[in-house]
Amino acid sequence: MRCMTMIALLALAMCQVGFAQGVTGRVVSLDYCADQFVLKLLPRGSILAVSPDAGSHFSYMRDVAEGLRRVRPVAEDVLILAPGLVVRSYGGGPRVVGFLEKAGIEVLQVPVVNDMDSIREALLRIAEGLGVPGRGREIAAEMDRRLSRIRPSAGTRTALYMTPTGVTSGPGTLVHEMLRAAGYSNFEGQPGWRAIPLERLAYDTPDVVAAAFFNAGAHRPAMWSSMRHPVAKRQMSERPSVLLQGAWTSCGSWFLLDAVEALASAKMAEE
Repeated sequence: MRCMTMIALLALAMCQVGFAQGVTGRVVSLDYCADQFVLKLLPRGSILAVSPDAGSHFSYMRDVAEGLRRVRPVAEDVLILAPGLVVRSYGGGPRVVGFLEKAGIEVLQVPVVNDMDSIREALLRIAEGLGVPGRGREIAAEMDRRLSRIRPSAGTRTALYMTPTGVTSGPGTLVHEMLRAAGYSNFEGQPGWRAIPLERLAYDTPDVVAAAFFNAGAHRPAMWSSMRHPVAKRQMSERPSVLLQGAWTSCGSWFLLDAVEALASAKMAEE
């Protein structure tokens, strides 16, 4: 029965593709990272649907998403909408791209980013794919202006990224590049995502704590989180802290500049 339903939906989508392509910019986004680009770059009338997480606290463009249709990142649900274009980062899983493309629906993949330059490149690429390259260039130019206003550090100050789940981030991650852009040296020297270094924190401390997601009630420390340890708690209570909204760092795009500026402002205030 499921196979028959899929075949019927596929046939329906194939019949409606001509209609969808005739409506400029009828776009669906499949996950909240893709949502950010669609909601920032396109007028509401060009958006067919966004992901179920578009209005969540970790979605930067959540206010703009209000009132828009939501769609689950499931091929059947997307096909019935017959969009002209689907934008995704991870939504729908690895097989959804091939399935949608077989139905004649173009898929625009959000690139993986690992530094400020690749954020800019991804923004321009997505804007081009959405047919609004000028809008992308405007946002990229504003990014450049904001970055140019951040004064280089007068000395080496360290920052430790901390989350309620007890996770931090070292070299090779976008968070590491965020700290560097703000003028800090990353307290965590080990690469990748890893547990907060409790043993080191027992005898050494960062100059500032970059605390993300702590303003979200849904992200309280879990029972076995490192953040429940007294050494970790002491960092939050005794060290200067910059509270970063989770939405600033949940996806890599232009809004990471909000976190960079908050960190840079704290650094300049202390120098």
